[in-house]
Amino acid sequence: MTTEEQKKTDEQFMRKALTEAEESARVGEIPIGAIVVCKGRIISRAHNLTETLCDVTAHAEMQAITSAANTLGGKYLTDCTLYVTVEPCVMCAGAIGWAQVPRIVFGAYDEKRGFRRYAPNAMHPKAEIVGGVLEEECASLMKEFFVERRKWK
Repeated sequence: MTTEEQKKTDEQFMRKALTEAEESARVGEIPIGAIVVCKGRIISRAHNLTETLCDVTAHAEMQAITSAANTLGGKYLTDCTLYVTVEPCVMCAGAIGWAQVPRIVFGAYDEKRGFRRYAPNAMHPKAEIVGGVLEEECASLMKEFFVERRKWK
């Protein structure tokens, strides 16, 4: 696959993750969406469920990893790519690393809480990490959500 083809593919799948993030916002969750793709096919879709489940670990990435592992019947996601709308936090980066996801694609950078700041080596050492895919759309969804949330407080 050429670089240009890969960019188009990444954008196509990131749009699917954005759809999950929009659903997350619709139900009052922080708007982060994630999908796992295996051999060109989406095998899991997820969004944040921390408020719904009263569980601080119910991040979109964690939900997507669990669902993908169940679909594949094993804990390692070695043939998969994870797409997530915001840079994973340290907790999620650790789980992504343990699941041995070889390719991680994220949208908006998270300068305050992202793994790159606190645990840049949390991912599997051979993992390819691509950031900034549809960055503006992903970031604006987060910004809009928090502007609206502040209005209600």
